[in-house]
Amino acid sequence: MLKDITLGQYYQADSVVHKLDPRVKLVGTIAYIVTLFMFRNLTIYLIALSFLIFTIRLSKVPFSFIVRGLKAIVILLIITALFNLFLTPGEPIVSFWRFSLTYEGIAAAFYLAIRLIFLIIGSSLMTLTTTPNQLTDGLESLMKPLNKIKVPVHEISMMMSIALRFIPILMEETDKIMKAQMARCADFESGNIIKKVKALIPLLVPLFVSSFRRANDLAMAMEARCYQGGEGRTKMKPLKYQKTDYLAYLFLLVYLIVAIVLGKFFPLHILQV
Repeated sequence: MLKDITLGQYYQADSVVHKLDPRVKLVGTIAYIVTLFMFRNLTIYLIALSFLIFTIRLSKVPFSFIVRGLKAIVILLIITALFNLFLTPGEPIVSFWRFSLTYEGIAAAFYLAIRLIFLIIGSSLMTLTTTPNQLTDGLESLMKPLNKIKVPVHEISMMMSIALRFIPILMEETDKIMKAQMARCADFESGNIIKKVKALIPLLVPLFVSSFRRANDLAMAMEARCYQGGEGRTKMKPLKYQKTDYLAYLFLLVYLIVAIVLGKFFPLHILQV
């Protein structure tokens, strides 16, 4: 399960998407997410699916590798869908005890599941094709105007980059600790919920200790290198837009226009809300 978490990982490949400016990928991801929540009909999701498939093909990242990230949210997806399915008021189809299955609940559960799946895949694709350093530079560049109102842009970007970088590291550390505890006859699978929660203590304690140790080592390393924040700092590889980046922006603009027009004026509903 831990190896199935793809968010925060980087997949090395020689593709057009990997070579794009990180600012383009950040803006594209935001635009993609906005379209998912713009309308609630099948048309917008078909357009988003087409955009997603096209981008995945360009990125040369195996689709099976991207889909692995969905395994980590299956439980959350099921729980959220069930809450929407049985707790959404509307015209009842079937009623039992205090719960009612309604047409509105089916529609809400369906659309929420689609949104969540597309959101995870799209976000994972950005991190899989962009290194943490590129993400930091891209975020800092995009939020640079906020420096005028005293927003610590560089520090915010650095924290987000470190958080993304530590996700796969902590997952690997958790896997190692779990295997070590299982070798000492620890059981994480059997028993009821209370026993399973108690069994996690030998896993969580060394994980927290290791995390704090890594954070302390990182802080000491940054201080040893006289890290003072973003003011006055230069970059080894300054971000510069290329021709491909402008074409990508144009493609994003066309995507947004098509999504708005078709989603608003040509809605397609399988389930009426």
